[in-house]
Amino acid sequence: MTAQASREVEIPDKPYFRIGEVSRLTATKAFVLRYWETEFPMLQPIKSSKGQRLYRRQDIETVLTIKRLLYDEGFTIAGARRYLKEPNGHGAQELVGGSATSAQERAPARAPLDERPSKRARGKLTAVRDELLAILTLLERK
Repeated sequence: MTAQASREVEIPDKPYFRIGEVSRLTATKAFVLRYWETEFPMLQPIKSSKGQRLYRRQDIETVLTIKRLLYDEGFTIAGARRYLKEPNGHGAQELVGGSATSAQERAPARAPLDERPSKRARGKLTAVRDELLAILTLLERK
């Protein structure tokens, strides 16, 4: 993803980026970036003396990876966190700058894109899952 993200998003050659710049570069709202900082320990921008977040190039690449996992591949936040934390797994290789093919070779087989459920179908499945979780919660209370 790192190499692919660099092709899709041209990251300017400078050491630090403010949250607004990262928001524009990654097409992600600033509040989402702040939330992801709380959910993904590997995303830790430094803070300036005035308290402003300063993201490095690696942080932007991490944001792009998180965004791909959550929005494109349908991971949950917990699943994306586990994927990125794997010490010798998929995400760690990508974040360190490994080749995309080596990450894909180790990835479990997934259905081809034309066999995956559409966004509408995924939305319906998510609604069913939420309803089942609500039912389970009610049953556990009894």
